[in-house]
Amino acid sequence: MKFDNKAALVIIDMQQGINHPKLGRRNNPDAEQNMLALLEAWRDSQRTVIHVRHFSRSPDSVFWPQQSGVEFQPEFLPHEGEGELHKQVPDAFCHSALEGWLRADGIRQVVIVGVVTHNSVESTARTGGNLGFDVIVPHDACYTFDGADFFGQPRRAEDIHAMSLANLHGEYAQVLGTEDILRALG
Repeated sequence: MKFDNKAALVIIDMQQGINHPKLGRRNNPDAEQNMLALLEAWRDSQRTVIHVRHFSRSPDSVFWPQQSGVEFQPEFLPHEGEGELHKQVPDAFCHSALEGWLRADGIRQVVIVGVVTHNSVESTARTGGNLGFDVIVPHDACYTFDGADFFGQPRRAEDIHAMSLANLHGEYAQVLGTEDILRALG
């Protein structure tokens, strides 16, 4: 794998609300450290970084506007010159300037990290792949929560995460580990 000098890092929904206890048990306890390692590498190489922040339309959401949950986690605050995008649906491409920003800057490769694997990460990666971008999702730089399937069967976060990555890999995105990406940045 080789990375373009223009490859963009898209960090999805790393906001304070994602740590709310009501969301339950999660997987990938080292995901934030992996996201931060990628963020540092992108900043050091002066590649494009885009921070995506969700503003929910649902008052019971952890990302409801005008409360602390909507704010970025301190470690993920955008630096000057980095893009910041607001969204109201899981897919960061939908009803936003993301595609236009990437195309205007000649960016073809997009690395997507953040939360939640089977929601905003997966929907954004699917659209990116469908739009013709070379999408990479680091399996250890995103995470999800325990949940239930359509039939009400409880599922562990690890299983939901793994199925979401399987849905993406090969058709919409390439799923890699953080260390593989950092080595390939060169």
